[in-house]
Amino acid sequence: MAKSGLYTGVDIGTNTIKVLVAEYVSGEMNIIGVGNAKSDGLKNGIIVDIEKVAQALRKAINAAEERAGITIDRINVSIPANSLEIEPCQGMVPIVSETKEITDNDVLQVVQNALMRGIVPEREIIAVETKEFTVDGFTGISDPRGMFGVRLEIHGVVYTGPKTLVHNIRKVVERAGLIAENIVIAPLAMAQYVLTEGEREFGTIMVDLGAGQTTVSAVKEQALKFTHTSPEGGDYITKDISTVLNTSVSAAEDLKVNYGEASTERASQDEYFLVEVVGKEEADQVTEYYLSQIIEARMTQIFTRVRQDLEAGASFEVPGGVILVGGTAAMPGVVDLATKILGMNARLFVPGEMGLRNPAFAQVISVVSYIGQRSDIDVLVSQAFSGEYTYSAPEEVYVAPVQTVPVQASAPVNAENDYYTEPQVRPVVAQKPAEAEEEKEGLLDRAKGFFGNLFD
Repeated sequence: MAKSGLYTGVDIGTNTIKVLVAEYVSGEMNIIGVGNAKSDGLKNGIIVDIEKVAQALRKAINAAEERAGITIDRINVSIPANSLEIEPCQGMVPIVSETKEITDNDVLQVVQNALMRGIVPEREIIAVETKEFTVDGFTGISDPRGMFGVRLEIHGVVYTGPKTLVHNIRKVVERAGLIAENIVIAPLAMAQYVLTEGEREFGTIMVDLGAGQTTVSAVKEQALKFTHTSPEGGDYITKDISTVLNTSVSAAEDLKVNYGEASTERASQDEYFLVEVVGKEEADQVTEYYLSQIIEARMTQIFTRVRQDLEAGASFEVPGGVILVGGTAAMPGVVDLATKILGMNARLFVPGEMGLRNPAFAQVISVVSYIGQRSDIDVLVSQAFSGEYTYSAPEEVYVAPVQTVPVQASAPVNAENDYYTEPQVRPVVAQKPAEAEEEKEGLLDRAKGFFGNLFD
């Protein structure tokens, strides 16, 4: 059944907090409201001041509410992949119901059994994805509910992250007067939204170039295989420009946005622009080529680290190449530089939604898309570890024992042509003690009468 409803996604970025409200109608996503606000209280993508981030989030929510014409009380918020760990999980439960029909309770219990393993106190389960269910040895089942079986198994993947990171995000949402309905792992959601089915199957690298950090992820066989985050992003480029040109951070950001070129091969040595220098009354003239040298040096360092991360994770050579997302990826020359340093074909992903055709919006759109496209079984699996749904064991029914006597089958069973049927049994009804005693006394009286008549 096609899904319908309203969903709100939030991307808490280092520079900007983005809010997106979308309505799903018959499975199609329609964006009805967007809001954003200047971030405060974050450093390198990590929350360092809960109160400041909460205030910025409230501003972005208010802007989205005004444009969408609705009141927002529940949100789906992305979480960065810092120290994310990916591990396989599996579990099995017997089907104990009388009908042997698999229910929500059985699915819930098998997921919880799969997660019954030691997790260190400082980590928390963020997401569980199901690869397949198995019913009585039959594999490849996506939703076992309603099926007949005696044994249910699950094979999946569990994602855990630092408990501090998860707690801080929940606390920010709570301080902003909202409820965190779902916490979504950013690269997991973007893999579903940004990549095609073929790219997810054969293997593709995603590089999210944000303001505060860079996240590299490897996706293959429809699953997230590897992810790593480094604390270098667009803000480092801004700081480099500010330091080298001796100008303010705000002026450096304007230079990066308006004149920035990541590849010196594309930059002009004849084009000049003015730069306000601290301590000087007159502005200096700087060529586009000189600015490009500053930017290229930092971007080269970022992509070199990306290459090292991929080589360390044994995820370097993939047919899908590299796909770049994030606000910093929109700078001219970034794709060319990535192709040169990584040695793979790179391309820029631009969302197709009207008014949001910028790589910076890829994450917030992917959050809404990820939640809106979840199936009912995906929702049930997520409830199993979030504590929103609890397993209720079926009531035990006492069945009185019945005495039976075996009956010889009239003919042997042909295993090749006939189905085996249980032989019928005939219950033996025990006599009541009083009736048995009366029958015994009657036999004695008749015996006495017989012998008495004989002697007479």
